[in-house]
Amino acid sequence: MNNIPSESSVSSLSRKRNYGLPLILITSLFFFWGFIHNLDPILIKHLRSAFQLNHFQASLVDSSVFAAYFLLAIPAGIIIQKYGYKTGILVGLFFFAAGCFLFVPAANTVSYPFFLGALFVLSCGLAILETAANPYITVLGPPEKATQRLNFAQSFNGLAASIAPIIGGIFILAEEPKSQEELATLSQAAKIAYIQAETALVKGPYIILGLILLLVMILFLFIKLPDVTESEEKSTKNYLQVLGVKNVGWGVLAQFFYIGAQIYIFSFLLVFAEDAINMKGQEAKYYAGVAGFLFMIGRFAGTFFMKYILPQKLLRIYSIISIILSIYVVAGTGITTLYALVGLTFFMSIMFPTIFALGIEGAGSETKPASSLLIMSIVGGAIIPPIASKITDISGNIHFSYIVPLLCFIIVFLFSLRFRNKKSSL
Repeated sequence: MNNIPSESSVSSLSRKRNYGLPLILITSLFFFWGFIHNLDPILIKHLRSAFQLNHFQASLVDSSVFAAYFLLAIPAGIIIQKYGYKTGILVGLFFFAAGCFLFVPAANTVSYPFFLGALFVLSCGLAILETAANPYITVLGPPEKATQRLNFAQSFNGLAASIAPIIGGIFILAEEPKSQEELATLSQAAKIAYIQAETALVKGPYIILGLILLLVMILFLFIKLPDVTESEEKSTKNYLQVLGVKNVGWGVLAQFFYIGAQIYIFSFLLVFAEDAINMKGQEAKYYAGVAGFLFMIGRFAGTFFMKYILPQKLLRIYSIISIILSIYVVAGTGITTLYALVGLTFFMSIMFPTIFALGIEGAGSETKPASSLLIMSIVGGAIIPPIASKITDISGNIHFSYIVPLLCFIIVFLFSLRFRNKKSSL
């Protein structure tokens, strides 16, 4: 690998060294995993219709994706500690691309469990990439700008969120899927042919993305990246002990519930539009695109606001607004509840990078294991959506399920209060 500076030299080195190209390359990864995550709402609606799934069964898409984060975050951290950030990125890109290509046999076999398996493999790559890229961004430059850098990079995650639903809607939701009543009128052979045709629609976008990822992997293979470490001193704590370091434990808790809320809100936005106001997927995909656009604008705006407002204070303000909007989604009716749900995405936008940066603030030599734990907490995206979906299946009212994101935002608010009497160094 390249020369490795100590923590004491990171700030001065960042002023002497041009990190422009490494920052561009790493930021591109944020776009790619943002794109794939924001195809999930399209995929959930499509597979739910094709395989006639209930809300809980459809939520297993999220479970397959985010279970990988829980299982791979610590192995990813070990890979990065032993071999460096670049190796972690290359391994992550390999699994990311492999998972995309597995969508072909999944579609050919017309198997929902195979789709879930392909998503799991793909997400193993995402878990490794995020474990590497999030902390790498925070140390690749002046420490006092770490939160701003991470929010800026995550803004391209938001850019992908605004594009992916529309592109996915064009290629995957090309036609409105048949209802259960329409499927019931088909013969068994016609029904199988219909399901085969529906599942085949997902192959194209994932094959193209897999090929692009292979090209990106080749680019990373031949580009030199500075492997900045946080300290010459190695971590002496196990992962349970790291939870007790500074803000790590609270950060893990807040990140778990925040990610669960974010994933449910984005993944089931099209389902909410259909169930709550009887909106067709071809129209609802544009609302998903607007949600992604607001998420992106929120990230850029958050990066700007943090020049004047402490990150923890901005997090506190945004979590309060998110709580209010969630209450309206639960208690309201009509299309305005969809507007509130879409509006939530703006105020969620800064939460992941801000919680992450505050969670590892001051972790020193424990930064890499702390980062792994914060990535592990993304398993909230595997657990929270099925809980919320089960509430919909039991109650028959999708509005009630948003009590769960409401509780999640309350926990984020409580996390922000932890920092109310101190000035962050970020």
